[in-house]
Amino acid sequence: MNAAGAALPECIVIAGGGTGGHLMPGLAVAAELRRRGVRRLIFVGTARGLETRLVPAAGFELECIRIGGLINLGWRRQLQTLTSLPGAILDCRRRLRAARPAAVLGIGGYASGPMLAAARWDGVPLVLLEINTRPGLANRLAGDWARATAVAFAEAAAYFPRSVVTGLPVRAEFLQAEGPAPTGAPLRLLCFGGGQGARTINAAVLGLAAAWGEVAEPREIVHQTGAGEWESMRSAYARLPGQITEASEALVYRHGGLELRAQPFIAEMAAAMRRAHLAVCRSGAGTLAELAAMGLPAVLIPFPAAADQHQLHNARAFATAGAAVVLEQAQLTPPALETIVFDLVSHPARMAAMRASARALARPDATSRIADLVLSAASGRQQ
Repeated sequence: MNAAGAALPECIVIAGGGTGGHLMPGLAVAAELRRRGVRRLIFVGTARGLETRLVPAAGFELECIRIGGLINLGWRRQLQTLTSLPGAILDCRRRLRAARPAAVLGIGGYASGPMLAAARWDGVPLVLLEINTRPGLANRLAGDWARATAVAFAEAAAYFPRSVVTGLPVRAEFLQAEGPAPTGAPLRLLCFGGGQGARTINAAVLGLAAAWGEVAEPREIVHQTGAGEWESMRSAYARLPGQITEASEALVYRHGGLELRAQPFIAEMAAAMRRAHLAVCRSGAGTLAELAAMGLPAVLIPFPAAADQHQLHNARAFATAGAAVVLEQAQLTPPALETIVFDLVSHPARMAAMRASARALARPDATSRIADLVLSAASGRQQ
């Protein structure tokens, strides 16, 4: 039984993923539903997304469907997706009938579309999670028939007739962590561009490292290069003057007062954020939720090719709230980044205000509230 006295559902399907921004909140909600006693949680995604690695590692079932995207793709890829869509919907209907879930939670991404359509067709209660200020295509189309839509940003509420501003779930370690680093510690910069990396951010960090290695003042950089950029960045750091110590898929570069630690992927991101004074990163919704939970100010560099420019709109929302500074990719150079970083860290009162503004955007109860919406929708489905 749940807190309201209703019987818990046996099964919930969570549809979508692809990127960490969509998947991580879904995993957080799944963990909460499992904690409450839901026995079976099935993720439905594609074989190309991060879900193939992260969902099984978290102990949940994963089923993969064959579907592609529609946004920011050439007409041939779009035609392939549209041609495969009816078969993907029928495949999802078969999976729904086999699993008999009490509800479907759509977490966004192109992989969610066929399952949302199948849920509508078969009358399975649907709850949506919209992580961005501007909704994605699948959620926009499904919004009218969803029982409820949990939105991370208040700006997205107007797009959905039954929206609830919940904030975005983050993993428990971000809610337990304490930050930022002590004021007297050396300046610590945390730089990352995503799981596969961001070439322009990496190039700017490389230039920053070359400049900072020429000064004696102690400074630290922690750099997630992304798996796709690791080898090229490893070679680039090796060409800089200074000393490199390498371990398995990680390196430490020292020159002058700089110590830089680089690796393809930071598994313990909460710990890295806890030690940092400032982040330099993209503005995906998941990243922003983690920054808010940690109270970590940021220089946000939106991915310019993101669908509907949602990263730019996300970043501007954070900047308007006073939690970040936006540096668009077209203006990103090592000198421009260095200027912004030192303008921020040389004004402690402004940094303190940014930390407070970031924390004010955090919603520690987001995971619990979204789980409530899913269970409420599911309670009307049970036999």
